[in-house]
Amino acid sequence: MSKKRTTDLRELPAYSIAEAARYLHVAPATLRSWVRGRSYDRGSGQGFSSPLIPLPDPPDPRLSFNNLVEAHVLRALRTDHRVSMQSVRKALDYAEREFDIDRLLIRHDLLTAAGDLFLDRYGQLISLPLSGQLAVKRLLQGYLKRIDRGADGLPVKLYPILPDQGVQGAQLIVIDPRISFGRPVLAKRGISTAILIDRLDAGETVPEIAVDYDLDEREIEEAIVYERAA
Repeated sequence: MSKKRTTDLRELPAYSIAEAARYLHVAPATLRSWVRGRSYDRGSGQGFSSPLIPLPDPPDPRLSFNNLVEAHVLRALRTDHRVSMQSVRKALDYAEREFDIDRLLIRHDLLTAAGDLFLDRYGQLISLPLSGQLAVKRLLQGYLKRIDRGADGLPVKLYPILPDQGVQGAQLIVIDPRISFGRPVLAKRGISTAILIDRLDAGETVPEIAVDYDLDEREIEEAIVYERAA
């Protein structure tokens, strides 16, 4: 039986690993291991760590918008805390088993009892002291605040972290699967950040572009920093 095709833009394959890694400022090799798994050496031979993020169509290597959100959340746990994939997987499996929640990383349940249970288990697995558990919870909450959700509780917009601002920084750039084919745009006007870079590289100045699009120069400068750091 063939897999039923979805019309939900959030679940359609749309981003190569290289693109997604650029948008989220995650190393491509790291993101590849999250979505494709990775091999590793062990005493008895070669082992394999299965993916943490399920692709919408496994033969297709592209990520969906929901996958971007999952990777955004994982970044708070893995990149910022250097925790093993195995520990994250065990904590996810535990919380999802207890609450019967599929794909906890994109669910609003991360802010409810299921999220607390996940973080408790996560902290136990990596032996975090209470202060460390509180720090992880606060950081995760900061990442989750950069996600807008629809009436179904699932993500509809993601505000990627700007390189010079951190998780509490301004939400000037947004990724929305309904706008510009899900590529990063300025939140105020829906203008592609890539287009702004193209115009700048073509010889236009920041003030000229700002006037043309009725934008603050700061917004364009942040778009430039975001694109250049990606």
